[in-house]
Amino acid sequence: MNDRTIAYKILLKIEKDKAYSNLTLDTVLGQEDACYEPFVRALVYGVIERKITLDYILSGILSQPIKKLKPQVLTVLRMGIYQIKYMDKVPVSAAVNESVKLVKQQGFSFASGLVNSVLRKIADKEIIYPENDNSTEYLSVKYSCPTDLVDKYIKDYGFENAVAILSTALEAPPLNIRVNTLKTTPNELVKLLQEEGVEASACDLEGALTVNGGNIFDTDCYKKGLFHVQDLASQMCINALDPKPYETVLDMCAAPGGKSFTIAEKMQNKGKIYSYDLYEHRTSLINSGAKRLGIDIIQANTRDASAVYSDMPIADKILCDVPCSGLGVIRRKPEIKYKDLAFIDKLTDLQYNIICSSSLYLKKGGRLVYSTCSLNKDENENVCSRFLETHKDFELLDGSPVTLMPHTDRTDGFFFAVFIRE
Repeated sequence: MNDRTIAYKILLKIEKDKAYSNLTLDTVLGQEDACYEPFVRALVYGVIERKITLDYILSGILSQPIKKLKPQVLTVLRMGIYQIKYMDKVPVSAAVNESVKLVKQQGFSFASGLVNSVLRKIADKEIIYPENDNSTEYLSVKYSCPTDLVDKYIKDYGFENAVAILSTALEAPPLNIRVNTLKTTPNELVKLLQEEGVEASACDLEGALTVNGGNIFDTDCYKKGLFHVQDLASQMCINALDPKPYETVLDMCAAPGGKSFTIAEKMQNKGKIYSYDLYEHRTSLINSGAKRLGIDIIQANTRDASAVYSDMPIADKILCDVPCSGLGVIRRKPEIKYKDLAFIDKLTDLQYNIICSSSLYLKKGGRLVYSTCSLNKDENENVCSRFLETHKDFELLDGSPVTLMPHTDRTDGFFFAVFIRE
């Protein structure tokens, strides 16, 4: 199976099953040996990221509505347009010929003439965006984002920030790792990774590195548990939690465990961390990750963070990194932006219930951090305000809450608020 066929297979699966792109890519690529993985990933992510723009370009050529095309044919056309308009190293002839070949191979020979004609016409045309570059329609087409989400970003963060959020959502995200300070130091890890062909450099954030090239998962450094992958925003969130050795910490929505691991490292593997998640297969990820890193103070259990349990330990620190819309990590999971925003209404009630239930287990004078990887005030500031209105024994720490944005902070879009129980 060639690269384009694999990309086609992945795109159809994501579209049909509404699956996450990163998980689907990893699963399918793990089953395919003979492929150039970077090309497949670039093509898959590119088509998803630019879907609205690709369909806009296509609708300017077709004489029929896009919705009348079979999903398989539409997928081939999107792939072809993306290669022509956004992949400089792919010759137009290759993009067209391989698309024609692909649509025939998938049993849609009747559409081969259409694919050939449409792609050749598109290759000769520039993209002409809607005229008003301040309009929602223009921003939607240029940055391939649904109009309701464009309006939401503008309402919450203003026009300039909204444009910057949309723009960075089309860029490749940085790869950051957290140094396992139980086993090594940042400087030592940089040297060890370099010996294995991985280029990494120190960040302004203590204990963090940026990976600039190489496959980190094939290294002995990874196998020996010298680091785990974690965006700078999540690491900053744990800094705000400020865990100390010998404390008791609850991580209420912990899987796959990255924040629990960083907490344990900051606690010098001394004390107790209770890491909870809803399903056993997810808590098993926490256990396996802790084992690789040499952490033994984490106890992972299945619990519903929104429920109240009488046997929960009383904690010095609690982290509520709640389920969220993910509107801050669109560049990692571009399919998120196409979801109906109505689902957020249900999320905010769940988020509020989680922080309320979790607050019952906090000592007086203790610290609770509420966080999301979303850029959406309904899930962030509004949930926190609602919590403070109903919990008069809690107050916000000075300097809180914090909203991190990709274009200003070079992190994922992220929010955290630090509460102190009086």
